[in-house]
Order: sequence, then C-alpha cells, then structure tokens
Amino acid sequence: MPTFVLHCLDKADSLDLRMATRERHLAYVQSRAADVKIAGPMFDDAGGMAGSMFILDVADKAAAQAFHDADPYTQAGLWRQVELNPVKITFGQL
Repeated sequence: MPTFVLHCLDKADSLDLRMATRERHLAYVQSRAADVKIAGPMFDDAGGMAGSMFILDVADKAAAQAFHDADPYTQAGLWRQVELNPVKITFGQL
C-alpha cells in the first residue's frame, strides 16, 4: 500500500477547540488504527500544541484524503494549513 504523510497545522488561538474535540479525534484515529502507522501532536517552540502529523498506509491518495476529511479535528475547523503527500520510506520501517 502507498504511504502518505498528513501534516496539519492548527489555526491561531485554537487550543480550546483542539481540547474540546480531542476525545472524538482520538477515538476516530483509534478506530482507523490499521491505516495509521504513526500519529501525534506537533508542538511549537514554546511547547504548545501546534498541529498534528500522521503517517498513513492506505490504498491511494483518495483514501488518505477521506481519512483526513472524516477526522473530527478537520470537521471542527481546527486546521489553518494541511499538506498531504506521498512518501517512500527509504530508511527504517513502519
């Protein structure tokens, strides 16, 4: 299966929105555990949550986009910027 990196940056001053949506987001990601190889929050230089990163093994880019679209964080409007890119794992393994 192809591998994709999903890189999502939070909107400014969105910590309350992130925390209010967090449990639904975590439950969603857990429900898709077969597709999610690595995931977690990203932090800014001050240690505050600034976004999320996912490495997905899914059938194609459309499936990666569908994963993103169904995420409660996406549906809540948390992100200011999203990048979805295919990646070839050259070193290490998932």
